Amino acid sequence: MADETLRVVIADDHPTFREGLVAVLSTAPDLEVVAQAGTGQEAVAAVSQVRPDVVVMEIAMPGLDGLEATRRIVAEHPRTGVVVLTMFDEDENVFRAMRSGARGYLLKGADRSTILEAVRATGRGNAFFGPAVAQRLMGYFSAQRTGAQPFGNLTAREHEVLDLLARGFSNAQIAQRIDVSAKTVRNHVSNIFAKLQVVDRGTAIARARQAGLGRDQAGS
Repeated sequence: MADETLRVVIADDHPTFREGLVAVLSTAPDLEVVAQAGTGQEAVAAVSQVRPDVVVMEIAMPGLDGLEATRRIVAEHPRTGVVVLTMFDEDENVFRAMRSGARGYLLKGADRSTILEAVRATGRGNAFFGPAVAQRLMGYFSAQRTGAQPFGNLTAREHEVLDLLARGFSNAQIAQRIDVSAKTVRNHVSNIFAKLQVVDRGTAIARARQAGLGRDQAGS
């Protein structure tokens, strides 16, 4: 298949970005853009219609998001490879993409050669992760192997507060438990959100529990 042309669908809700990506891919004689999609639903429909080798997929799109679209595409067309190309570099999104069946994950801003390499690798059945994403994955799995404490960028106090959040305690309960003011707890929670790159309590709790925190429930 090395000498065959790879057929590509581009799925992104920004037309200007799609056109720029078409221009990039069009410089490669072995790649052909056969369809574009502005939503996840359009991406699923386009794949069913044109049966591409590769889909370049944004995560954040209106309606059906890119990860659910990826899951449906891979389930219905397992020979089609999906490479995520997005601005979102959070570990959670990377792992969700992998669980959805994506073969690659690349951040927007990657240079032309990296994008072309990712599309080719994905289209030929290989995995491809951009340098920044690959480094984070290596760090994650290294920490898993060595038993390092998760969320090493948190202070000891922030780690304690996150554990209590994961156990179901409210801010007021946490303040009472660690003997600080409610305002101090709010500040710790804000810092935790920033360091974990999450925007709400539920996501922070989910990540904490996934990492093994919050084993005990509130009141136990």
